[in-house]
Amino acid sequence: MNNNTPLIPTRMFFTKGAGHHKNKLQSFEIALRNADIAMCNIVPVSSIFPPNCKIIARARGIKLLKPGQVTFAVMAREATCEPNRLVSAAVGLATPKNSGQYGYLSEHHAFGETMKKSADFAEDLAATMLASTLGIELDPDVAWDERKEEYKVGQKHKFVSRSICQSAQGHKDGLWTTVLACAVFLME
Repeated sequence: MNNNTPLIPTRMFFTKGAGHHKNKLQSFEIALRNADIAMCNIVPVSSIFPPNCKIIARARGIKLLKPGQVTFAVMAREATCEPNRLVSAAVGLATPKNSGQYGYLSEHHAFGETMKKSADFAEDLAATMLASTLGIELDPDVAWDERKEEYKVGQKHKFVSRSICQSAQGHKDGLWTTVLACAVFLME
């Protein structure tokens, strides 16, 4: 790669994890280990899913990582030290049916939400952001087609979406509980 080559990910995978420890940072480290990405130097990035980027299986993506590798990821993360408090972290993805166009990723972090509620919210948020780039207002409750599992936006736009979410209850003994969900980018 030369200095003129833009860093555009060609592949991406989803992963998630949870961790408990008396120290907040160590609970985060355990969550990263649980997600199988602790060996990387994670660099958080914002919300664009590149055109023609391929989504690969988590197991395949993990095998492509090298210890110490600088790794870009969209990451959602939440933590609590309150016993039994529900925490969740979700990443949603919405992409146009045309893979040559870019899509959107969103992060959502919450207290007291179920995994399904957080995951659905993250997907709706990503779809809403993608629609806004096209100058379209999207009402996720109206646009979602359950049977086809896609958003229908106007006459000519269709988005597909997915999400990953991790939730956990705060440790009963008050240890820090950290949850994370990530979309991990890979370069050629």
